[in-house]
Amino acid sequence: MARICLFPGTFDPVTLGHVDIINRSLNLFDKVVIGIGKNSNKTPLYSAEERLYWVKEIYKDEPKVDALVYEGLTADCCKRVGAKFILRGIRYVNDFEYEKAIADMNRSLDASIETIFLTCLPQYTSVASTLVRDVIRNGGDVSQFLPKVVLNSIKEMELEHR
Repeated sequence: MARICLFPGTFDPVTLGHVDIINRSLNLFDKVVIGIGKNSNKTPLYSAEERLYWVKEIYKDEPKVDALVYEGLTADCCKRVGAKFILRGIRYVNDFEYEKAIADMNRSLDASIETIFLTCLPQYTSVASTLVRDVIRNGGDVSQFLPKVVLNSIKEMELEHR
């Protein structure tokens, strides 16, 4: 049986921190599905289609990575893709407390799903999509936080809106 994991998130935008977690998970799983969640409580800066494009472009040469957009419960998305694992990245201790509560809820919804936590590398501790969006909105340089495909895409969007 293949070890399939779902890495859910908003990925708004996809950061080098996300890429770090995905890359390091490839040795743990046979397939990693990036689940771009549509969260009714969040208003994304970038469309779900744009975020999906970024992930697919970053991993176009990695057959173990797939991506999709989903709405609703993460546990239900796991069932749809055959995932028995949920992958989450942890930067700080308070991330763990929040993520553990979500993991406990997912386990309550489906006891066959395990959540796996990977801590980020030290250089990505401060790389949060929320902070990166703030820097983008205020015209700052985000090149050290984003994969090239994401950075180039954002620059193209900015040029189109001028």
